[in-house]
Amino acid sequence: MDFSYPKHKTTFMAPILLLLVLLMPALQITGAQSAGVCYGRNGNNLPADTEVVDLYKANGIGRIRIYEPNQATLEALKGSNIEVTVTILNNLLQGLTDAAAATDWVQKNVQPYSADVKFRYIAVGNEVHPGDAVAQYLLPAIQNIQNAITAANLQGQIKVSTAIDTTLLGVSTNFPPSNGAFSDAGNSLISPIINFLGSNGAPLLINVYPYFAYVLDPVNIKLDYALFTSPGVVVQDGSNGYQNLFDALLDTQYSALEKAGAPNLQIVVSESGWPSEGGDAATVGNAGTYYKNLINHVKTGTPKRPNGAIETYLFAMFDENLKTGAEVEKHFGIFFPNKQPKYQLTFG
Repeated sequence: MDFSYPKHKTTFMAPILLLLVLLMPALQITGAQSAGVCYGRNGNNLPADTEVVDLYKANGIGRIRIYEPNQATLEALKGSNIEVTVTILNNLLQGLTDAAAATDWVQKNVQPYSADVKFRYIAVGNEVHPGDAVAQYLLPAIQNIQNAITAANLQGQIKVSTAIDTTLLGVSTNFPPSNGAFSDAGNSLISPIINFLGSNGAPLLINVYPYFAYVLDPVNIKLDYALFTSPGVVVQDGSNGYQNLFDALLDTQYSALEKAGAPNLQIVVSESGWPSEGGDAATVGNAGTYYKNLINHVKTGTPKRPNGAIETYLFAMFDENLKTGAEVEKHFGIFFPNKQPKYQLTFG
């Protein structure tokens, strides 16, 4: 089991903190459902994969993100009709710059299951940053996995992308949301990637966490703004009014994509969650409010992209007692490891 995914380091949110400090003073699930759930396996007390898939089905959760192509998980997903995002972790990126290795990865982890498992996305890398040693390997790995998917004649079913966080944005160009732009370093990393995604009709996956923005500055960022419970508009940006932080963060990313020459690229929120304990504002009440409101909210769009649902993946299915990092990392589950629900959520 790989323990490297994903850590939500609060330092990642520094650019967003400044954005929000400056902003605040001025400041239908049908057919294809909007909300899926991430399934992390960093626990020694989690149920068997077959039980996990049964829990997804019993709760009407039609989409799953997994963090490794675990054989037992993929076997359990056969015939489930659950749409699957599978992640390729960062420690594998360098190896996948070899085209033969990428072909081998697809032949081992996708093709044997593709007739019975509804693969939706392959996320090549999770939260790679410009200064990371593996950053130079990200685009070649994406390209090689795309080529391998095409060679397997699965390009019509599976889109290849990567999952980023919000720190590729520039510090001084992100307020209000319409002014969002990538930093120079972020732009160098992401521009060729988004061009490649656009040419293949794939979305960009982004992990969006209002929780970490809030805890970094609870004086200027109000809790109700982060929890979707603000009674009115908090941030006015031209004709767009923002009543919740989630929309503001997402539309800042859309503005950045527009300035990077990708105005039509779609965003999938590949992670979003709120912990129930282990840190400031990490309570069952707050987390339950966030998840319930998030599920309902993503049935419709943002002020900048009002038409259509926001495909979003809640993080995560279970509390994971082996997660590293801050204590909050272990408490993002919407279910306890004994499969009992932590909150009363309705997925559709």
